[in-house]
Amino acid sequence: MAALSLLALGAAPVLALTPPPVDGPFDYQIGGAYTPLPSVAIVDRDRNDPPVAGKYNICYVNAFQTQPEEASWWRANHGNLLLHDSSGGLVIDSAWNEILLDTSTPAKREALLSVIGPWIDGCATAGYLALEPDNLDSYTRSKGYLTADENRAFAAMLINRAHVDGLAVAQKNASELDTAGMGFDFAIAEECQRYRECELFTSQYGQHVIEIEYRNTPFNNACAARGSRISIIRRDVEVVPLGELSYVYEWC
Repeated sequence: MAALSLLALGAAPVLALTPPPVDGPFDYQIGGAYTPLPSVAIVDRDRNDPPVAGKYNICYVNAFQTQPEEASWWRANHGNLLLHDSSGGLVIDSAWNEILLDTSTPAKREALLSVIGPWIDGCATAGYLALEPDNLDSYTRSKGYLTADENRAFAAMLINRAHVDGLAVAQKNASELDTAGMGFDFAIAEECQRYRECELFTSQYGQHVIEIEYRNTPFNNACAARGSRISIIRRDVEVVPLGELSYVYEWC
């Protein structure tokens, strides 16, 4: 009856969601795709790369900032959706050279969804089972031009779109943000051991947490603390593909 009611209202029914396997060996490949080890159960790749047959695949989408290689495309096609300061300059995440997207109004958020929504649909069509929308915490780098509530409102739109497509959705970082009840299905936490915030994720998501550390000591400490309960890996900070000199991958 519920499904019939949804259809009667013209809304698409939400497909069954499958979260990543708990404590499954994980590989983070957002810096470039490569053949994962046979033991790997979960692979996270950029939306432009294909999923891996026989693995649980997570689709990475930079949903709150631009990828550096896509900045010119955004400027040419959706310049009004890029965040500008009071002088008209672009607000940029200098650590990664990424322009922030403007989530400040309902109209901007709807327009952003018209761009990013089809990317999410494409993840589902390609065969991905989950979505990782990155930079939920962009408001912390916005110089005060964005608020937590504005990003939370856009995140809710992304979650709804992904759920309709049958994709589980990860909360990526943003431990300081109240996300209870928003609909995130699991978490991907970078350096939560280093910054002593892993319990903020496990208290909400239980064992449905994937932890990524980039330094050896926090990785070892994380493995000792909870390596038998959740997926934990160490990667190089640029997450380069296997075969490159700075490549690092460990799992516990």
